[in-house]
Amino acid sequence: MKKVVWWFLSVSLIGLVIGGCGANPSAPPTPTATSATTSELQKGDETMTFELASSAFANSEGIPAKYTCDGEDVSPPLQWNQPPEGVQSLALIMDDPDAPVGTWDHWLLFNIPADFRSLAEQAGPPPGSVGGKNSWGRTGYGGPCPPRGTHRYFFRLYALDTSLDLPSGTDKAQLIEAMVGHILAQAELMGTYARK
Repeated sequence: MKKVVWWFLSVSLIGLVIGGCGANPSAPPTPTATSATTSELQKGDETMTFELASSAFANSEGIPAKYTCDGEDVSPPLQWNQPPEGVQSLALIMDDPDAPVGTWDHWLLFNIPADFRSLAEQAGPPPGSVGGKNSWGRTGYGGPCPPRGTHRYFFRLYALDTSLDLPSGTDKAQLIEAMVGHILAQAELMGTYARK
């Protein structure tokens, strides 16, 4: 009987220890935690896709240092093809899901005119567009600057059926909330970077 009790207590104790390893109440919160997923954002049952590319790097390949904190820290050139009919504006989010404190937002730009098909290198916001607040607490582009290892940087462009009534400095959680139900199509480009 004692052996059974000991076994039960041991298993219970191990379970508590394992269960507590993933939770750290004193850990800093994820800077842009949000419960919305892409499927929850899309307007209908299916979201069309369109293509997003850069002349500076190919999808899933390295981002040149020029566009990072180790270089000139300017935004890379981006180009995209024709989004579907009915698009009223575009929104761009660039983030790093590999940051040690959680997803780090590098660039938020919304109300990009629907007839735009590119952003030039080191481009300022197009006329009528609005800059959101990145994880450094400022608007505009902030390039890759990983503390260690190779990180992935996702550029996601959303084609919306509306313009967003949001102010400059809006954060990603607020931007995503405003986009729910308005996404007609999305495009994605991913680049990587590791500091030498």
